[in-house]
Amino acid sequence: MPALISTEADLEENLSRPTPEAVKDMAALKGDLVILGVGGKMGPTLARMARRALDEAGLKHAVIGVARFTDPRSRNSLEDAGVRTVPCDLLDRDQVRKLPDGAAVISMVGQKFGTTGAESATWATNAYLPGLIAERYPGLPTMAFSTGNVYPLVPVSSGGATEATAPGPIGEYAQSALGRERMFEYFSRKDGTPTSIYRLNYAVELRYGILLEIALKVWNGTPIDARMGYVNVIWQADANAIGLRMLFLGKSPPEIFNVTGSEALSVRALALKFGELLGKTAIVHGTEEPTALLSNPTKAFQAFGPPRVSTERAVAMVAHWVQSGGRTLNKPSHFETRDGKF
Repeated sequence: MPALISTEADLEENLSRPTPEAVKDMAALKGDLVILGVGGKMGPTLARMARRALDEAGLKHAVIGVARFTDPRSRNSLEDAGVRTVPCDLLDRDQVRKLPDGAAVISMVGQKFGTTGAESATWATNAYLPGLIAERYPGLPTMAFSTGNVYPLVPVSSGGATEATAPGPIGEYAQSALGRERMFEYFSRKDGTPTSIYRLNYAVELRYGILLEIALKVWNGTPIDARMGYVNVIWQADANAIGLRMLFLGKSPPEIFNVTGSEALSVRALALKFGELLGKTAIVHGTEEPTALLSNPTKAFQAFGPPRVSTERAVAMVAHWVQSGGRTLNKPSHFETRDGKF
């Protein structure tokens, strides 16, 4: 991996490059892979990684990406990469019933931002829609993306919530995310569907994510709120590779994995480091609270190994991207939020 990335083409190549382990695991796929909600921040690179992994494994199975595709450029980009695309409103039962068959399913569907004031739409997307998916693909290996937001805020000194930590979602987004998990669990138990649940917290790359948000605030002289004083992050290419491999570890009832980096990162320390790299003065206000949204990824590390991209490498790449005026997606994570309102 290059020390720095300067173009979006190089970034897209990096984020979609499968690891040898992912290629080996994907070789066990028995037919086409259906990826639902492929149009989000992670979906396009995960779908391309799946396509590349199957190609390297010498398999001709299709990778089928399903989304509304309101932006035709996203659909065209996936098609150019060899991903078959199918437009679908996944809240429409009739359209879901007509989706192509497959041998395995990845669900990336979810709604977070804009929840406040549109709670019913969030619940429909996060808790009703998974039932439609599970009904359409009973018994097929299924990997469902979820979030670390299903956990309560935990003491920073705790090492993060483990998969054994009782859920304690704060706010309607997090509650509906737990509802999503429960729907996949219900149908997994009912139909014997081997299912894995992917609790992510948080993926980062150069165009969006917590590291970019902190770096841009330092670059622009914007104050940074330190009350949510610690965060977890993982480079998106590592997160994608883990997602593909997790598909083959599903059980009934579902197997749950926390997916994130190995460290609880200090927001204040990150701001100061970006200040050093960017030649700016970081402005940090507020006092760190004793609790934060943190996950313990030990179980995932035991199954998949640690992430390949270190936080130090990711920070350096983000700083270079910001200095170079690289394009951003303007999709903030709102990681500072402690009341669950998004």
